[in-house]
Amino acid sequence: MKSAPRRIRILHIVGGMGRGGIETWLMHILRHADRERFQMDFLVHTAQPCPYDEEVRALGGNIIPCLHPARPWSYARNFRHALATHGKYDVVHSHVQHYNGYVLRLARRAGVPVRIAHSHVDVMPEDVAPSLLRRAYLATGKRWICFYATIGLACSGVAADALFGKAWRGDARLSLLYYGIDPEPFRTDANGSVKAELGLPADAFVIGHVGRFEEQKNHRFLLEIIREVVKTEPRTRLLLIGAGSLQPTIERRTAELGLESHVIFAGLRSDVPRMLRGAVDAFVMPSLCEGLPVAALEAQAAGVPSCLADTICVETDAVPQLVKRLSLSQPADVWAKTLLAARSEPPALSPAEALAVFERSPFNICTAVAELQQLYASATTASISP
Repeated sequence: MKSAPRRIRILHIVGGMGRGGIETWLMHILRHADRERFQMDFLVHTAQPCPYDEEVRALGGNIIPCLHPARPWSYARNFRHALATHGKYDVVHSHVQHYNGYVLRLARRAGVPVRIAHSHVDVMPEDVAPSLLRRAYLATGKRWICFYATIGLACSGVAADALFGKAWRGDARLSLLYYGIDPEPFRTDANGSVKAELGLPADAFVIGHVGRFEEQKNHRFLLEIIREVVKTEPRTRLLLIGAGSLQPTIERRTAELGLESHVIFAGLRSDVPRMLRGAVDAFVMPSLCEGLPVAALEAQAAGVPSCLADTICVETDAVPQLVKRLSLSQPADVWAKTLLAARSEPPALSPAEALAVFERSPFNICTAVAELQQLYASATTASISP
């Protein structure tokens, strides 16, 4: 009689299990993975509780704080202690961009056989013209990733270029793994209750944006766009879902532009699909850079017409009929006209049709989970082969 496959133990490395795009994708993976065969724990760089922590534990995972990533020797000691306390791992899957190099160096020293460096972002604004110290850090991170990673993954081509270099396709260790999200929450029929909950007029033209309040997301330009939209359609409301260090700055700028009554700061939400289906008429994302934004995928799964910056990789267009592309060099009024057209023109697809297209795309969670589980299984099998 054949014995059951050995359970594979995976340790994901993340800053913290907040409601960011990477963490949301990891939660989709955890919810849909075969948890009898794959044990997934999360080593985090914070001692503060994060929104997904309790769900991770409820699904059988551990949240393992490993502090002081900016102090390499302290971090190394904490990393060794975490692995010694929680047992032997078959896979360390690191999601902390260039810091992956140091993490995987420590993982190799700890005897972890499968070490995955995962790239989730395009070049960050601070890396366009980095300081001397930053340049040294980036170079060291890339060199260590090359030496210590047994596998490299990226969410898109531009994310792969950013971490592995332009020639990454010639390295058999490196490949793309597209994000997958669960289509089920997008099946719920939209109704007026969501707008009512948010205090929005039933006839409001709601433009949605989901993202951290950080420089990368370009909220300042987004406010300029909304100011132009409001000139034509005074019933416009901008629904901002997210949190971040720049939120007070953006709130002040909203007041300076006289847009307080037109902008809703909704904070972090656990029901983004419901917000998109039930309240949002158009979605906008003028990011300076992205790896592959989960929020843009969610908007398309919800059937929402989307206006995306051409800085965002083309792989994001899961339902191309819903997506319009604009350059950040174009003025705010051009973006405004594109968004207003989403209200005046008939939809290219109904929400049900859009969801059907999305489900056939590579971004269905079933596809992503199957690919990742196969990768873990084959890599760990190879690592123990004589």
